Amino acid sequence: MKILVFSDSHGDAESMKRVIRKHRRAEVILFCGDGARDFAEIRTMYPDKAFYGVTGNCDWYTDLPAYQELELCGKYIFMTHGHMFGVKNGLSRIIDMGRSNGFDIVLFGHTHQQLTSAEGAMLIMNPGSIGCDGEYGMIEIDENTGIVTATEYPRSDIPPLRMNTINS
Repeated sequence: MKILVFSDSHGDAESMKRVIRKHRRAEVILFCGDGARDFAEIRTMYPDKAFYGVTGNCDWYTDLPAYQELELCGKYIFMTHGHMFGVKNGLSRIIDMGRSNGFDIVLFGHTHQQLTSAEGAMLIMNPGSIGCDGEYGMIEIDENTGIVTATEYPRSDIPPLRMNTINS
C-alpha cells in the first residue's frame, strides 16, 4: 500500500494535486493539518483514494479532528498536527504517547521541517511543508511482509531520499 503524507499546505492545494498526479498509485492520502480548505478541495477531486486529515493550529471552522488513529495493512498509525504535543520544543511527548499506545507509525506536521526516524520499531515522520517548501512523504507498507518503507521528498529540485525500512 502506498500512502502519501502531506502537511502545512497553507493555501497551496495545487502542490498537493501535482504530487497526487505524480504518484497516481498512492491509495491513501494523509494530511497533518494547516490547510483544511486545501484538503477539502483535493478530497473531492480524487474519489478513488482514501483521505484522512487532522486540523492544525491555523485551521479555523473545520470539522477535522485534532488527531486520527488509523489501522492500515495491520499497522497502527497516529496522526496529529503536532502543536498540542509541543513538537517545536522537542519530540519526547509525541514519542512517549506513540510508545505508550502501541503505535507503529506517528505522523505530525507544524514545524515545516522534514523528519523521518525510527524509535525502536516505531516510525516517526513529519513530511515537511508542502505549501511552503514543496516537501512531502511517502510510506509504503508491504501487505505480505509488513515491512514499512518511508521516503522523504524534499523540494522538487532535489531527488527523494529513502530513509527507513522497518520490519516489525
